[in-house]
Amino acid sequence: MTAPIRRLPSDLPHLAIEERGALAIVRLDRAAKRNAVNDALIQSLERFFEAPPAEAKAVVLAGAGEHFCAGLDLSEHEHRDAFGVMRHSQMWHRVFEKIQFGTLPVVTAMQGGVIGGGLELAAATHVRVADTTAFYALPEGQRGIFVGGGATVRVGRIVGAGRLVEMMLTGRSYDAAEGQRLGLSHYLVEPGAAFEKAVALAERIAGNAMLSNRHPQRHPAHRGHVDEGRAVHGIADGRLGADRRGSWREIARLLGAPGRAGTGFTSPGGRGRLGEAERVRDYALPDRAYPSPGRRLRRRSTSPSGRGGRALGRRACR
Repeated sequence: MTAPIRRLPSDLPHLAIEERGALAIVRLDRAAKRNAVNDALIQSLERFFEAPPAEAKAVVLAGAGEHFCAGLDLSEHEHRDAFGVMRHSQMWHRVFEKIQFGTLPVVTAMQGGVIGGGLELAAATHVRVADTTAFYALPEGQRGIFVGGGATVRVGRIVGAGRLVEMMLTGRSYDAAEGQRLGLSHYLVEPGAAFEKAVALAERIAGNAMLSNRHPQRHPAHRGHVDEGRAVHGIADGRLGADRRGSWREIARLLGAPGRAGTGFTSPGGRGRLGEAERVRDYALPDRAYPSPGRRLRRRSTSPSGRGGRALGRRACR
């Protein structure tokens, strides 16, 4: 923790990059906007994690000001058609996967609001430190939009499917202590101490062998349902983005079995298997986003035992 801090010149909008020994410090630098994410910021994150500093062995991700990240910047959010919304969501997925499955472990320091896309960003990192001012929420449902950056997968695997659904439907906020109990943070410290704690942890991690650090990030159990979850996010985000009046009933219809009593809203985050994400995977492909007239949907199998124990709830377009 005694290594000098050197600010690196950067052409990445809305990011402040520093070097501290073997660490790269990446700060979301839109404090006046509570570090809300716009396209320029998400693209800057992608460029950084595509080519991090060669000397860095770990990254500390933090937010400037009183809040880590307030989520999507709605003031710059554009109206898009269904395909445009799906492509925009896929961009967020691509960037967060470069963080989660990249070459460097990422430790996040969280304070204040960790909301919507900010929580999705934090959930893509490997170690999360919060101070007692932190609070967490997924308020997209109250804005008429869907959690398009991976929450149903990553956050669902952390807190469980049922609690994720409750957060999405009600917009409920969890404080720092509740968030740690749920697993949204791994460490809880006093106000203002999250950054230094994150640096200390990152320095410890940077002392590991490089192979030791990379293996846990790429472990199949850690990757979970991310690939399959893209389908859910793409189709749900596309449908709701085209019609701002879209309801959660529509999401339930997309992710569950229409007309089946008691289905409700289902999430791939807690299915334990591929399930619903596989059911809509074909729809998420650009050339098959919507089934053409006359094509029937037929369930190929409903057995939970075949093909290595996966629940084959797919619908095949014939």
